[in-house]
Amino acid sequence: MARIRFESVEKKYANGFHAVADLNLDIQDKEFLVLLGPSGCGKSTTLNMIAGLEDVSGGRLLFDDQLVNYTPPHKRDVAMVFQSYALYPHKSVYDNIAFGLQMRREPREDIDRRVRDAAEKLEITHLLDRRPSQLSGGQRQRVALGRAMVRQPSVFLMDEPLSNLDAALRISMRAEIKELHQAMQTTFVYVTHDQAEALTLADRIVVMRDGVVQQIGSPADIYERPRNTFVASFLGSPPINYLDGEIQVSAAQEVRFVKGDLSLRFNPTTAQKLSDSHGRPVRLGIRAEDVDETVGGGEGSVIRGKVNSVLPVGSDQFLGFDFYGEDLYFRVSKDLDHRMGDDVALSVDVSRLHVFDRDSGQTLIW
Repeated sequence: MARIRFESVEKKYANGFHAVADLNLDIQDKEFLVLLGPSGCGKSTTLNMIAGLEDVSGGRLLFDDQLVNYTPPHKRDVAMVFQSYALYPHKSVYDNIAFGLQMRREPREDIDRRVRDAAEKLEITHLLDRRPSQLSGGQRQRVALGRAMVRQPSVFLMDEPLSNLDAALRISMRAEIKELHQAMQTTFVYVTHDQAEALTLADRIVVMRDGVVQQIGSPADIYERPRNTFVASFLGSPPINYLDGEIQVSAAQEVRFVKGDLSLRFNPTTAQKLSDSHGRPVRLGIRAEDVDETVGGGEGSVIRGKVNSVLPVGSDQFLGFDFYGEDLYFRVSKDLDHRMGDDVALSVDVSRLHVFDRDSGQTLIW
């Protein structure tokens, strides 16, 4: 097994482009770590540096305290699953899975046992004689996983392996990958831009932007306590709502967020952290699910606006909300009947508000 450490690692190309800057990251043995971020944020480059497919421009990359900056890929004991599957079209499923072992001249009996064992775990034993062109997308993905599994690597690397699958199949494959990690007890490093995959699969998530790590933490930490507005925006469906206003602190030390006629009173824990911020311009974040149409929280917890869209999504509905020209979206019960132009009052869970500095975007409360 393997523990992977990045110590001030960077990747800079000849044209001056800085793909990864000052990366410090400790991936624990047997951990499932997800690198999450938009296209071009440096997550695939980071994965490729682990695999040895990209050189490290600066800093130290270590496997179990051994420097691997200059270790070739075939000596790193890693297996990689690509977005494109990268199967040999002229080979059978059996030979695709066995190819790496055959190239290493492993004993034939050992190859057969490992291939059939992987096929059984992935439920593709009945497909071993077929060619990739005869398989569905999900079946091809299982073959790619099987090819990596038989290597019995110390590190399993996955680069957006589910992005070519339809939505329903992606959900089932997430569960299978999670079970595979638990069964193999191997270090997994997984790259995705899909927040649902990250939240479902990860022990820890690394959120990246423009080659720089924005936050590292458990799925709950990343979602519930985002470090800045970028992290808060990247996770959540629909995305978090933002309102620009200011902090007001009364003579009685009651702390509120104020914008126009909206005045939300912070709970005691948040109020204590903002007690010296009177007049400070801030950006308030309200997640779509942190409201209730039962207005029972009293004065200081209600936001009012006009409905400008109703978007049913099956289990519930998203309510488009016009507030001082801002388009806000909230998740409410599918049983509520709203029409365009209705005036609506929603009770806000003030214990779950997020407060950021308006200029820097950094959190003021976590």
